[in-house]
Amino acid sequence: MQTGKPNFFNFSQSRLQNLSSAHKNILLAGGLLIGAAMLVPNNNHVVPTAERIPVALDINTILPQVSETQPLPTIVDNSPDFERVIVSGDTLSGLFSKAGVDQVTMYKVLEADLNILALDTLLPGNRIQFWLDDVGQLQKLELYFNAARQVVFTRYEDGSFNVEEVNVEGVWQNRILTGEIRGSFYVSAQKMGLAAADIQRIEDLLKEKVNFARDLHAGDKFSVLVNDQYVEGEATGASQILGVMLKTGRSEISAFQHTDGSYYDAKGRSLVRAFQRIPLIKQPRMSSRFNSHRKHPITGRVSPHNGTDFSVPIGTKVVAPGDGVVSLVTDHQFAGKYVVIEHGGKYRTRYLHLSKSLVRKGQRVSRGQVIALSGNTGRSTGPHLHYEFHINGKPVDPMKADIPMSSQLAAEQLRSFTNIVKSRQALMDLG
Repeated sequence: MQTGKPNFFNFSQSRLQNLSSAHKNILLAGGLLIGAAMLVPNNNHVVPTAERIPVALDINTILPQVSETQPLPTIVDNSPDFERVIVSGDTLSGLFSKAGVDQVTMYKVLEADLNILALDTLLPGNRIQFWLDDVGQLQKLELYFNAARQVVFTRYEDGSFNVEEVNVEGVWQNRILTGEIRGSFYVSAQKMGLAAADIQRIEDLLKEKVNFARDLHAGDKFSVLVNDQYVEGEATGASQILGVMLKTGRSEISAFQHTDGSYYDAKGRSLVRAFQRIPLIKQPRMSSRFNSHRKHPITGRVSPHNGTDFSVPIGTKVVAPGDGVVSLVTDHQFAGKYVVIEHGGKYRTRYLHLSKSLVRKGQRVSRGQVIALSGNTGRSTGPHLHYEFHINGKPVDPMKADIPMSSQLAAEQLRSFTNIVKSRQALMDLG
C-alpha cells in the first residue's frame, strides 16, 4: 500500500472512468488552476535568450573620467627647420641666409664659438641643422662632423648662445695591413686599404729615417697596425697609427705610438722632436692663464679660457713649438687672424689674434720655425698672443700638460713601452 500525498498524474485511465461526473469536474478545475499558476511570472524567472530585449548602455555615464584623464598623445616634431649637408662652395653666411637667420644672430653664434672655433672647420660631407621658433628666431644650431663629434649651440633668453662640444668615445678596433712595395709606398699602401691621411701621417713620422721616393724598392715589405673608431657600428673616419714596420733589404725601420701619444722606434728613441712649452723666442709675461671653469664676471655662466695669453707687442715672432703640418690659416670675426698646426695626430696647437701669418695651409713646419707675428686682431683687449695646446681634440694647460719634452724615454717608461712593442709586433707578424 502506497502512502503520501495524492498525485493527480498517478490516476490510471480505468480509475478515472469510475469517478462520478462531480469528481471529474473537480479534478479538471484543479488542473486548470495549477496550469494558470505556472504561467504567472515571478522574480526568479529567466527569460530565454531569444526573448531578451537589448538595452543601450551609455559608456560616458558609466566611465565619466576616462576621456578627461587619458587624452590622446601629442606628437612632437623635433626635426630641424633647415638642414644641409655641406658641399664645396658653401659659405657660412650663405647657410645662415638659406636657413632664414639674420647676420646679427650669426655673429652671436660666432662669438659663442670663440672657445671651440668649430664653424671654421666645417668640411664637405659635414651636416648643419637649424631649429627656429614661431617668430623665426634661431633657438638651436647643431654641427654634425661624424658619429663621434657634434657641436651644439643653444640660445639663452638674452639672445646670446651657449656652445657644447659632444664627443663620443665609441669603440676602437685594430686593423692590420701588410703588403709589398709595387711602385710607390703611397700607391702600394692605398691598394691595401690605408687612407690617404694615414699614409701622409706615416710619411711624416718616418721622413727623417727613410726617403720614400729613393730608399724603397719593389719587393720591400711593410706592415701597419691601425686603430679605427666606431660608434654604434658606424666608422667615424677617426683612426690612429699604432705601429709601422718597413723591411727594406737587411734593415728594418719601425715606429710605435706610446701611451703619451708620441712615436718612438723599437728602442724608445723619439721620432718626433720634443716640444717647447712656449711658442715664443723670449720668455714673455703671462697675462691670462688657462682656466676651463672660468665664470663670466657679469652673467655668472661658465665661459672657459681654453688657452694661455702672453702679453707681447704687435709684431712679436711666434714659433712652432714642435714639428707639424699647418691645417688652417684663416681670419675670424672674434678670434682674428689665427693659425692651427697638427703635430703627429694627437697634438694640435692654435695661435689667435695674430697680425700676420707667415705659413700656408698644408705647409710642414719644424720646431722653432717662425710661423706668424703676434697682433691685436679680432675681439681683443690689447696686443697679445692667445696660445692653445690640444691633446686628442681637448684643450689642456700647455704650462702643465704632460707633453713630450725629451727625445728618449726614461728607464721606467722604456720598460712599459718595450712590452707594448712586443705585443704589437706579434699582431703585425700575424697580419
